[in-house]
Amino acid sequence: MQIPFLNLKRQNIQYKDEMMSAFESVIDSGWYILGEQVEKFEKSLSEYIGTQYVIGVGNGLDALTLILRGYKELGVLKEGDEVIVPANTYIATIIAIIENQLVPVLIEPDPNTYNIDPTKVEEAISAKTKAILTVHLYGQVTAISELLKITRAHNLLLLEDNAQAIGAKYNGIKTGALGDAAAFSFYPGKNLGALGDAGAITTNDLKLAEVVKSIRNYGSSEKYKNKYIGVNSRLDEAQAAILNVKLAHLEKETEERRQISDIYLSRIKNDNIVLPKITDSKSHVWHLFVIRTGFQKKFMDYMSSLGIGTMCHYPIPPHKQEALKDFSSLSLPITEAIHNEVVSIPLYSTLNNDEIEYIIEAINKF
Repeated sequence: MQIPFLNLKRQNIQYKDEMMSAFESVIDSGWYILGEQVEKFEKSLSEYIGTQYVIGVGNGLDALTLILRGYKELGVLKEGDEVIVPANTYIATIIAIIENQLVPVLIEPDPNTYNIDPTKVEEAISAKTKAILTVHLYGQVTAISELLKITRAHNLLLLEDNAQAIGAKYNGIKTGALGDAAAFSFYPGKNLGALGDAGAITTNDLKLAEVVKSIRNYGSSEKYKNKYIGVNSRLDEAQAAILNVKLAHLEKETEERRQISDIYLSRIKNDNIVLPKITDSKSHVWHLFVIRTGFQKKFMDYMSSLGIGTMCHYPIPPHKQEALKDFSSLSLPITEAIHNEVVSIPLYSTLNNDEIEYIIEAINKF
């Protein structure tokens, strides 16, 4: 049996007729940038997440970058300010900070949840700290109550990298509406994936929304009048049309992910495998099912030999990347241990029972 880590064709083929119809409507409209589909998606996502404003952008990295840029334009942030960020996140989170001439302060995660450790966040706050950029890693809500207490006590921004956790909730409030602003990625492999790059920003801050909406479009809110040195990061009509189709199916797919994860959690039994620790099974949206093993490469090779695809999220911690060599001397033992041990196994809503059984049997025999 061959089971790829991710089967995007199978994921998307079930909506092919709907997506083709949506594409045709875009073609027939004759309007391909910032038109009805983008407006519809921004409205639908606003209703789904529960924020007043949504700004569609080109990708998740741009969403992060534009949030920080927007706060700089508003005078809330300035060059040299510190932004606290998880040390074990994907590098894009850190790139967005550096691109804005801000200083990332890398904080170790909780080794059980892999999300940022609030205790270590509190210890890292300095006079230059102006924001916490938290990441709901792998689909699990970060320790949001503790982070909210910290941000309120120190008058800091709380920003969310919600690339991996669309639909997750804390006390009935969805991620993306828990802080001051949030960034979303709709990269094809995400729980809500486009057929190319796409992203969005959510916020209840009108001033921020107005600024980033302008910056994404060359710094212009009125044609040929440019207030800011902007960028071209507009969610295009074709991707918005696809996202409109798929957003309607997101809750169903998320529940299917939860059901598969529940099976994994109850049926995988191997002393060499550490299963993920969850804080709320009804909230986790399971973007990834990440196990840990002291035999990372051996396990991945073993699974590959059986036709089962796996991945490592992520093989190299950000501070050990050449691009971030200035951070390479940081002592981050928990982060480094996690990166040396984590393995993601197949998890998508279209996995069938035979495939799930085959994966479990393979892991239990490792």
